[in-house]
Amino acid sequence: MLSKLKVLFLCTGNACRSQMAEGWARRLHGDRLDPYSAGTAPVRVDPRAILVMQEVGVDISEHRSKHVQELTGVEVDAVVTVCDRANERCPVFPGKVNRLHRDFDDPPRLAAGAADEEAALGHYRRVRDEIRAFVEALPIALWRKERIGRT
Repeated sequence: MLSKLKVLFLCTGNACRSQMAEGWARRLHGDRLDPYSAGTAPVRVDPRAILVMQEVGVDISEHRSKHVQELTGVEVDAVVTVCDRANERCPVFPGKVNRLHRDFDDPPRLAAGAADEEAALGHYRRVRDEIRAFVEALPIALWRKERIGRT
């Protein structure tokens, strides 16, 4: 049996997007990926992120925000940054680590201007679904990156 690829989803706060990505990776690819998430400046996990993930049957309620330094002992195969700021501040990881980047909109920032709670949650749901589509294709993207060469 092949070992699972260890994938780190990195965001600034590790409150929403990276947590969603970790939850989706466990749900969709738990048989081949060992997902983690962390932040460069972690805060608490966003309750709205927990809520919209629960709506689709993915429980991230027990997740906690972690600083990327907490994972220094984990030898990851890939780092996926899910926001531009984390991509700019992404630390160097030892060894040959694939790096992928996909900037997703920040639901809390978008929700701040929403007319009501349902409109706010609409931003979270859209980003949740975009992250799902990205994570669904992630094993193929990692395989291609491996075939082309790590960066």
